[in-house]
Amino acid sequence: MYTATPPQVRRTGQSRAAYLTLWVFLLVNLLIVEVMFVNPSRPVPNTLTGIGRFLGLHLGFVMALQLLLIGRVPFLERRIGMDKLTNWHRWTGFTIFWLVLLHPTFVLLGYARLDRISFLEEIPNLAGQTPVLLGMIAAGLVCVMASTSVRMARRRMSYEAWHATHMVVYVMIVLSVIHQVYEGSSFASSTLTKAYWWALWAFAIGALLVNRLFVPLARNARHRLRVVAVVPETDQAVSVYVGGDRLDRLRARPGQFFWWRFPGHNSWWQVNPWSLSAAPDGRTLRLTAKAIGSTSAGLRQLPVGTRVYVEGPYGALTTAGRTRENTVLIAGGIGVTPIRALLEDRDLTGDIVVLYRARTPADAVLIGELRDLVRARGARLHLLTGRTTDGSQPFSPESLRGLVPDIADRDVYLCGPAAMAATVQRSLRALRVPARQRHIEAFRLGA
Repeated sequence: MYTATPPQVRRTGQSRAAYLTLWVFLLVNLLIVEVMFVNPSRPVPNTLTGIGRFLGLHLGFVMALQLLLIGRVPFLERRIGMDKLTNWHRWTGFTIFWLVLLHPTFVLLGYARLDRISFLEEIPNLAGQTPVLLGMIAAGLVCVMASTSVRMARRRMSYEAWHATHMVVYVMIVLSVIHQVYEGSSFASSTLTKAYWWALWAFAIGALLVNRLFVPLARNARHRLRVVAVVPETDQAVSVYVGGDRLDRLRARPGQFFWWRFPGHNSWWQVNPWSLSAAPDGRTLRLTAKAIGSTSAGLRQLPVGTRVYVEGPYGALTTAGRTRENTVLIAGGIGVTPIRALLEDRDLTGDIVVLYRARTPADAVLIGELRDLVRARGARLHLLTGRTTDGSQPFSPESLRGLVPDIADRDVYLCGPAAMAATVQRSLRALRVPARQRHIEAFRLGA
């Protein structure tokens, strides 16, 4: 039985503090990098090599920033959210790609002019120096990762293949650090600049190791997670119940997700981000996945007792982000999982409307549970099925206004495929729903 309680007033300070921290970190360090460039340790041979050093210095900084973005820093993950951090990660990645192309190009052009040989002749000349060769290999690995992140290539790759390709990032980090140790003249002008530069990299690598290795190892050793039940939901979807010791200490919230591994059943590098499909109760965690990739398809065959390794909880799709008394919950496909979990959150009060988009009623995963929760909450559920055509746009501004006339005065929680999320976002902007009232997690490939 749900009882009415005073609505939670949104604390926007946490999200704003995270964004402010990220922007201040970016701008302050960029300013320091500019100062370092104008005070080099040694003069540049010519303008072309000077441009190359300028680009290389910025490349080093942007790579350190990228390490922080893929380091799953809880302060950022839980306040900004995976969806927005993925955008930062993607744009930072393509910035690295262009700098990786331009930095060696200008260096090679500069030294080719200095040695009075052609650009192509200069390549093996510089590659004869081991630190430079390692830098070239690192640049090649960046190009491989960038090519697999292009939208067309991403669509043709399974999540598992895409993730495996991006594991080379760790090799690239090692090679680039060695390259900087021997070739980093731009930050070697003084003991102070050296200390700053390596402190920056130590901070970035330390955050990566702590949040993606040491903390998860400690948590998993403490909680000893195991599969306790596997329940088919539909022909394509399955729920996995995970038990362990003192799971309340994970402090997971409805709407959040974990990165899941099943050592012994899958390869150690196979990891997937799946949301909790039920509110955590301190005894079990539940994920529900649709058979899309090889890992999710194999969940149905997980033996009870299988070890589970998790990272998290992460995500900002929680009631901590509320700004309004009333709420709209929008789910697309398997994106219903965090929406269903949110319906169990007692901090979600006021009038609730649920919009669930599925291709057919049979594809509506967890629909029975959703109806029961909606009935218990006194909420309203609209199951939106059928093909999307020019005459049937379930998430057009007109359709959303028809289903929820006061949508501009509500918080909107959304989880679904990227294309659907983009459509809903455009409609919400057209309906003048403020950005602070939009809480979104879209299905995108992330690090």
